[in-house]
Amino acid sequence: MDIIQEIKRLEEEIKKTPYNKATEHHIGKLKAKLARLKEELEKQRQKRSKAPAFSLRKEGDASVFLVGFPSVGKSTLLNALTNAKSEVGDYDFTTLKPVPGMLEYKGAKIQIVDVPGLIEGASKGKGRGREVLSFIRNADLIVIVVDVFTLHNIDIIKKELYEAGIRLNQKPPEVVIKKRERGGIKITSTVPLSLDESTIVEVLKENRIHNAEVIIREDLTLDRLIDAIMGNRVYIPSITVVNKIDLYQPELPEDVIPISAEKGINLDKLKEEIYRKLDFIRIYLKPPGGKPDFDEPLIMRRGCTVADVCKKLHRGMLESFRYAKVWGKSVKYQGQRVGLDHVLEDEDILTIYA
Repeated sequence: MDIIQEIKRLEEEIKKTPYNKATEHHIGKLKAKLARLKEELEKQRQKRSKAPAFSLRKEGDASVFLVGFPSVGKSTLLNALTNAKSEVGDYDFTTLKPVPGMLEYKGAKIQIVDVPGLIEGASKGKGRGREVLSFIRNADLIVIVVDVFTLHNIDIIKKELYEAGIRLNQKPPEVVIKKRERGGIKITSTVPLSLDESTIVEVLKENRIHNAEVIIREDLTLDRLIDAIMGNRVYIPSITVVNKIDLYQPELPEDVIPISAEKGINLDKLKEEIYRKLDFIRIYLKPPGGKPDFDEPLIMRRGCTVADVCKKLHRGMLESFRYAKVWGKSVKYQGQRVGLDHVLEDEDILTIYA
């Protein structure tokens, strides 16, 4: 039995097996094996693939990718949000390569990218689906775009992204796996676990981890455990927008933003949500012996470190870095001396000594 047939067999068995405490162990082994085989199949396909990968230089403070099926108005939306001139047509697959534009909002420069249209089955290689999905993994924020006539595509798009290892609006599992040469598997948890320890051990072994120290800090599901083990998932915030509300106004889910890219309806609301989801912070730079520049803050993402600031300013600054001083919420006392790994907060004042 080849890999594809085995994957189909496992998917069918998982589908027909009811999940409960009695079947948890069995389903855990099946899902772990399925994830491993899918990864092996993807590696084989990547070796055989001759299609060139999509590429685009990331610019600005963050990159936002417009993702959706063809002909839902992604190009019109890009043009409405930015200075881009993406081709707009009444036919499918008008956009054949990523098209960027720049949105300037609240001092942030946000790269908006019109991504070639997805189709159902993209994660299995239909069309140029694999190349598109691989490219989408580079996004800082995904905006899923459907129109009022294709609301059912929201779930299809999310499924394609999930199958490609893209986790929307999730944080990485709070799991640390430290492999070792001997000693078996030792599991330490800081919270009560719904999964049996024997199930966790079997899932690890199915992925060829036989000796490891595992520290778990959340009540994991099987899928989250497997994500932690595979280590190749990406965790990206997302927004869903429904375009063309000027043509028809159906009942919509609460978690979507209705817009009309052509008429400009609700675009200000979308810009604000993009800014909020990107979780920007402002860092005021202060030269040694000088005054802070409060007029043009450096825009960074929450969770950034002094090292991240150095990289953004000039890569050579990391090599010459000696120390930094910080005034603001991230330090215990003002003007505190910090290193590269210090995590900054919004409106911190930063002086770098290099």
